[in-house]
Amino acid sequence: MTEPHIRLKDVRKTYQTKNGNVDACVDINLDIKRSEFVAIVGPSGCGKTTIMKMVAGLTPYSAGSIDIGGQRVDKPQTDVGIVFQDAIMLDWRDVLSNVMLQIDIRKMDRNTYEPVARNLLKATGLGGFERKKPYELSGGMRQRVSICRALVHNPDMLMMDEPFGALDALTREQIAMDIQKLWMEKRKTALHITHSIPEAVLLADRVVVMGPRPGRIVEIIEIDLPRPRRLDKLPARFNDYAGRIRDIFKSKGVLAMD
Repeated sequence: MTEPHIRLKDVRKTYQTKNGNVDACVDINLDIKRSEFVAIVGPSGCGKTTIMKMVAGLTPYSAGSIDIGGQRVDKPQTDVGIVFQDAIMLDWRDVLSNVMLQIDIRKMDRNTYEPVARNLLKATGLGGFERKKPYELSGGMRQRVSICRALVHNPDMLMMDEPFGALDALTREQIAMDIQKLWMEKRKTALHITHSIPEAVLLADRVVVMGPRPGRIVEIIEIDLPRPRRLDKLPARFNDYAGRIRDIFKSKGVLAMD
């Protein structure tokens, strides 16, 4: 049996506060295969983002172990691209230079990676916007720049923390399609954090369903739907998967429906 690329075993994160210790998540056991797209969905405060940050080495875990490629995670990971909810760009840099920021920081060869940056921008609908400044872009366009920046150095892993949270519904759908297209082309190991059940089912190979704080994994659901997936041509099983996740949340008191 092939070893998982990412393995979380009995992971717990406890925050110390002035009112005592608070468990963000407990008993997290999760294996992620190389090139797999995994979404974690759950209510606010259940530790979804904390899990992502622990895997990325940005937040230390309090107990258990996290391994990537057989190596223990005990410091920030470098072979990763991260997309956050807020598309942070440097106002004095144009679009291309914002994508290339990742290359500049890592002191990689600009001549090698500028064509990569341009191709990513073209693939996400930003061809021709290379010299625009951030203030000239919509929120969705800024988030596309963030996605390009996360991928330009060809990282082994892509991690996304509510990347569509600040966007309108139509823009969310378009960027979801962009991410699916890029993932199918590059097959990065992807970890996607979201509150949205349809978004998780649309994008993921497996959906990890979290309960309320302290967050625990309630169920892991395999999404057996053909790719590419289109919102206007989804099979009936899509609604079956989404309904199953909603039923889990109702059983945990996360969703209350009459």
